[in-house]
Amino acid sequence: MKKIIYSFISCLHSLKKTILLTLIVSVLSISITTTISIMLGNIDNLSISSFGNIRTIGVEAYWDSNCENKTETIDWGTICPGSSQNVTLYIRNVSNIKTTLHLNISDLNPADISEYINLSWDYEGSSLNPKGIIRVSLILSAADESFIHYVVANNIKDFSITIHIVAYG
Repeated sequence: MKKIIYSFISCLHSLKKTILLTLIVSVLSISITTTISIMLGNIDNLSISSFGNIRTIGVEAYWDSNCENKTETIDWGTICPGSSQNVTLYIRNVSNIKTTLHLNISDLNPADISEYINLSWDYEGSSLNPKGIIRVSLILSAADESFIHYVVANNIKDFSITIHIVAYG
């Protein structure tokens, strides 16, 4: 038994630098991981304001189905990482021909935020008769982790985009 204990102690003695280094790396790893977790825990509540300007050609955008409250802006409210905001609009064809709608965005501020957000809608390509009205939902989504890193690294407080809804005959 003494021989086994002596052998074990001898082995520990020869490996003391390795054991010490392993212990130091473990303590540092736990400390760094804990610090990063605390920092990211504070970032989870991160949200930023977002606005949209609406530009239309051949159509008009309204808040209501009676087309009484025309809009040229959207306040998306606060966008949180990994979330999306929906806005319902009523689009009225102001041309004299049957049209289909197309959605584009431009004028992003900051310009490179397009890598971290996505704008989509539920319009399925149906034709819109002259003076016809269609209900559409616009969906603004923010990426999860990459959005957080971008917003924090660039000290972004808000962003804006221009939304183009264009009628094609």
